[in-house]
Amino acid sequence: MKAVILVGGLGTRLRPLTCNTPKPMIPLVNQPFIEWMLLRLRDQGISEVVLAVQYLAERFRHAFGDGSRLEMKLHIVEEPEPRGTAGAVKNVEHLLDGPTFIFNGDVMTDLDLRAMLAYHQEKQSKVTIALTPVEDPTQFGLVETERDDRVKRFLEKPRVEDITTNLINAGTYVIDPEVLRYVPPNQFYMFERGLFPVIMQIGDPMYGYSTRAYWTDIGKPQTYIDVHHDILIGKVKYDFRGEQIADRVWVEGDATIHPSAQVVGPVVIGNGTVIGRGARIIGPTVIGPGCQLGTDVSLEGAILWEKNILEEGVTIRNSVLGANNTIGAKTYLTDGAIIGDDCSFGAENRLERGIRIWPGTILGDKAISF
Repeated sequence: MKAVILVGGLGTRLRPLTCNTPKPMIPLVNQPFIEWMLLRLRDQGISEVVLAVQYLAERFRHAFGDGSRLEMKLHIVEEPEPRGTAGAVKNVEHLLDGPTFIFNGDVMTDLDLRAMLAYHQEKQSKVTIALTPVEDPTQFGLVETERDDRVKRFLEKPRVEDITTNLINAGTYVIDPEVLRYVPPNQFYMFERGLFPVIMQIGDPMYGYSTRAYWTDIGKPQTYIDVHHDILIGKVKYDFRGEQIADRVWVEGDATIHPSAQVVGPVVIGNGTVIGRGARIIGPTVIGPGCQLGTDVSLEGAILWEKNILEEGVTIRNSVLGANNTIGAKTYLTDGAIIGDDCSFGAENRLERGIRIWPGTILGDKAISF
């Protein structure tokens, strides 16, 4: 079984975290999201995957090569220019030879892929679209189906008065490659606004596969924070790496935790991290490898990437800190603050209310109170 993962986007909604890192490569509980995704596909019987890449392609090649490290076959195919969702799959059509899964590279789901494939085959479908219910359908593309689940209409970001279903396109498809003959070569072309309407018009069988599996788009700052919290509290299936040293506290490799530090799970601590005297770490929190947390540091609902230095009395709540930052004493990062890589902050800064700080920013003492 084969799959194509669309990883060509620039990740603009997640800036500044994606300034130096492709969106699918950003860490999810200290593991690149795309690596988690590939391992999950392997464990559900998908042995060969094509990554359709456009942005920072070399990062994927360096991390995964031919896929042998993950015990699967991996093709990394770079687009000469952005081709859109269907155009990207058309670009790798020569690698496909049967029913193929298509995934958006920013969707986190624990969907049962074997069950979806069986449904696709039972219906003799040419395209099967995973559908999931949402509370507010106005922000998504709705998919209306007949009583037998055959797709009858797509409705993009409808008005409240136009809503007839709460089922949305969940960004996972099974396609028979023959439908790619409707996709023009070497052009920007989308599944949602191009290929799927054409298939409906022609009358080829296209079905919706309704599921209540976990689903979220990790491509926005708050949903990136939320998916970490969901993993840590057990809302989504996830195999934690490392050793569990206390109730819902995992350490990956070696870490030094001062005896006076308070660590209340769920918390994941990366290899080589040092947690100082009087620190207070409250889950759901993830600390990347090689971090240094000084005296009386307080973390709650925080996500730290690798090699961050937090000086005495730093507080981080419900915020994300990229890699290789130095945060001065008694600085507060709270309420959805997003900090890029390689920043240096002086003491007693206060960054709140979803503020975003770009990589390489240098702040003096008491420079920001936002």
